[in-house]
Amino acid sequence: MQTYRFTLRPLSAFGTPLAGDTLFGQLCWTLRHQLGNARLGELLHGYTSGQPFVVVSDALPTGHVPLPNVPSELWQKSTSTHAPDRKLLKQKKWLPTTALPQAFAHWQASAHSDAEVAQPLIAGWAAQGHQRDSKGSSHTSRAQPHNTINRQTGTTGEGQFAPYAMPQIWFHPAMQFDLYVVLDNARLSLTELTAALRYMGEVGFGRDASIGLGKFELMGDAVVTNLHSLAAATTGNTTNTGAAPNSYLTLGPCAPQGLGFCPVRSFYQVTTRFGRHGDAAVQSGQPFKRPVLLAKAGAVFWPETLAANCHFIGQGLGGVANPVSTVMPETVQQGYAPVIAITRPVEKAA
Repeated sequence: MQTYRFTLRPLSAFGTPLAGDTLFGQLCWTLRHQLGNARLGELLHGYTSGQPFVVVSDALPTGHVPLPNVPSELWQKSTSTHAPDRKLLKQKKWLPTTALPQAFAHWQASAHSDAEVAQPLIAGWAAQGHQRDSKGSSHTSRAQPHNTINRQTGTTGEGQFAPYAMPQIWFHPAMQFDLYVVLDNARLSLTELTAALRYMGEVGFGRDASIGLGKFELMGDAVVTNLHSLAAATTGNTTNTGAAPNSYLTLGPCAPQGLGFCPVRSFYQVTTRFGRHGDAAVQSGQPFKRPVLLAKAGAVFWPETLAANCHFIGQGLGGVANPVSTVMPETVQQGYAPVIAITRPVEKAA
């Protein structure tokens, strides 16, 4: 399998965050339309037994990966006499890929907030003659009013005709995102994958795509990427120079349950995905899937034995044997995530 990096530029507001498992779901629907249901069935063969044809990461701010979700004691202590501002530290959630070769303990000090990630891109945008956003934010969230007209009265009303609002995510026009995709070229070609992603950007991704949300464009061609080489020089701390990688850093939500990761030396934040079908299955009468518990991107998992050439971890969920959907039992849920092999402190892990 080979890992590729795609660069996306949002063209509209989004109703659904660009999460890896959600992107995978819409990718499957797109491949079904472009290549046929039989071909999609072939691609999904073995998906729940550790043989995915593709693994998709979250869309990450260009040049950044998630800062690991680990206890604060693993980060280097500030030498300042003033207590650190915990609110500001919590906002620093993106680690520049250029900082990966640094010692693990220094990563938090090098991390960026959403605003800091956006500043260089916004500055470049302004240098090209575009109007600069005074707020300098990577994105804003807004509530979009909706209503349904009762055709008998010609107005809104109560119940199903009551006005309501839905959240939307608006990205700054300068923002770009990296999408890492682990691809089995023997089963799906890069050309087919690129065509599917480009089509997704044209028709829109996620909720309310039919009214113009979720549109994006691919910037340039896919770039072959060795994620492990980004952190090849990483050391756990100043006393652990040259140590071999001992953990995986995930770039998307994954399902690590039952895979033998150390429960003491692994750190992650959980999220419950209340999934729903997309595309034609929305009209099935029961679009909702069973809830799935996942570890968020930025999780750090300590395996019993680390495979240096491992492209992803996790497992495929669903399928006929353990369905996540009562309407379409063959439905699968991406529980895989691309990973970077990193070295984190050993003596502070227990």
